[in-house]
Amino acid sequence: MLAEVVKQPETFAASKDSGVAVCNVCKGFGPPDAKVTVLDNVNFNIQKGEFVSVIGPSGCGKSTLLKLVAGLSEADSGSVSIDGKPVKEAARAKSIGLVPQSPALLPWRTVLDNVRLPMLVNKRSNAGRTMRDPEALLHSFGLGNAIDKFPSQLSGGMQQRVAIARAFVFDPAVMLMDEPFSALDEMNRDKQRMGLLEFWQSNRKSVMFVTHSVPEAIMLSDRIILMAAHPGRIAEIIPVDLPRPRDEAVYATDAFRDLEGYVRNSLKTVMRQVHV
Repeated sequence: MLAEVVKQPETFAASKDSGVAVCNVCKGFGPPDAKVTVLDNVNFNIQKGEFVSVIGPSGCGKSTLLKLVAGLSEADSGSVSIDGKPVKEAARAKSIGLVPQSPALLPWRTVLDNVRLPMLVNKRSNAGRTMRDPEALLHSFGLGNAIDKFPSQLSGGMQQRVAIARAFVFDPAVMLMDEPFSALDEMNRDKQRMGLLEFWQSNRKSVMFVTHSVPEAIMLSDRIILMAAHPGRIAEIIPVDLPRPRDEAVYATDAFRDLEGYVRNSLKTVMRQVHV
């Protein structure tokens, strides 16, 4: 039986244990007299060490929400905090790691040098920061034999793993991922997904993971935030009560299939709704 789903609350107060706290956030775009609301009163938190996926139909504001949590955009109202600090302060302190859809690797640098790059940018501000060993990170992601190769010599999945390793260099408290496997075929995507899961299960960072894939969200997550569109808002927060650690065998369980059916039906429901 599925655990009870949590509906979108009207208000939210950040917990001291929240890795991420998004409180009553609204965001719109356009001129004041014709502003389009993209996010409307969004509230949620991600506890320290929790993996939370965000899914929803196109236009529901998933990427906009991720940019707000990354400190790349500002909310019109409400607040975003990381470990109790305003998101801008957390971003300056390198408490946030960001993995975009595209790996964005420099083609003239080797794999190891691409992962080292964040350490070389603005060395003065990086002085004294906690950093992870880039070579050890690459070995953790199964890229030990690719250290001296260039991006053009790697598959798309391997390039994305390099980008994920690079995001972990500063040992961030929170990792934000915007559909990092969307450009991969399903077989390669599943391989990268399981590699990320294995790495996360040994590191337990707070993760906000944007995806369109229901099986991906279930396999990786502790909770799934289901968003509705026009305007973007949280329809449900769905707990994933599957035991950890997880592996490919979980896909074949009744619990996984039941939850997948529930999430897909919930997605169909929000896609039929028109918010007035």
